[in-house]
Amino acid sequence: MKILITGGAGFIGSAVVKHSIERGHEVVNVDALTYAGCLNNVASVKDHPSYTFEHADIRDRASLDAIFFKHRPDSVMHLAAESHVDRSIDGPKEFIETNIIGTFNMLEAARLYWHNLNRPTSFRFHHISTDEVFGTLGPSGMFSETTPYDPRSPYSASKASSDHLVRAWNETFGLPIIITNCSNNYGPYQFPEKLIPLVIINALTEQNLPIYGDGTNVRDWLHVDDHADALLLVLEKGVPGRSYNIGGENERCNIDLVKSLCSILDNMYPRSAGGYHELITFVTDRPGHDARYAIDPTRIRTELGWRPSKTVDEGLEQTVRWYLNNFSWWEPLVKDPSTRENLRNKGFAEY
Repeated sequence: MKILITGGAGFIGSAVVKHSIERGHEVVNVDALTYAGCLNNVASVKDHPSYTFEHADIRDRASLDAIFFKHRPDSVMHLAAESHVDRSIDGPKEFIETNIIGTFNMLEAARLYWHNLNRPTSFRFHHISTDEVFGTLGPSGMFSETTPYDPRSPYSASKASSDHLVRAWNETFGLPIIITNCSNNYGPYQFPEKLIPLVIINALTEQNLPIYGDGTNVRDWLHVDDHADALLLVLEKGVPGRSYNIGGENERCNIDLVKSLCSILDNMYPRSAGGYHELITFVTDRPGHDARYAIDPTRIRTELGWRPSKTVDEGLEQTVRWYLNNFSWWEPLVKDPSTRENLRNKGFAEY
């Protein structure tokens, strides 16, 4: 296939771009290169004959129309989004514009293109979303594809809105869509505002490791390579009009996750004195901080035969090793004044 991937210079998007090329697909990477987008994330494929980059913002409808008709993709994987919960609390406007209006623009550009191609049934519009649209869980239970939406932050509300738009374009206009809702991603190339890379980088730079509240918030952790593998499988074999939840089957509360990272770092990159756990600091909880997320992966497992390949312990070790081997990737980011200002005195988001 020729796949148009939005947000392909971001964390998850870049993994999808690279996996797509490895599987023999052609890729058109559409990215606005905002603060979390970096072309270094796709440097390994930038000269590949099956890869093309288009610098464009999904809020610019005219650019999207031109890109669709220039490249004539067989499918779309829509990942471009503002994704940091803390940023959505500080400034929700950008989340509304990108995640809702941007998705509307993508749907309309895709619909016009699809209509002009005489509505091929093989076309797919795959919208990549989050489990945060479902709200919060208590000590038990899991999110399934039929869980009612209950978003609690501007970020999750904007993603819930985009999910509803995608479904409406399928019901009203017949656009062949698929939606996936994933659990918390981690792995190489993740921007250091998120929990795992920020813990690793703060530890390596001898800074505090701030944890919201008492650290008992629980998340299901999904390695980004497993997620990319699942996304492509859903695109290739998923049923149009259907949604699929993608989970890592690796629940861990934040404080235990951070302690695991500290132990891994103690073994791989010991401090001159003491252990990394001594840097842990508890900070005021984030407003509306959801207590627990957990994914029921039954549908994707039974219908498509997919399960994650990595346990969280395996994935964390691999991730720590990557950050230790790639100071040249993350050091310029954390030295950037705008990045440091954003991270100062904050706890962590977890997507």
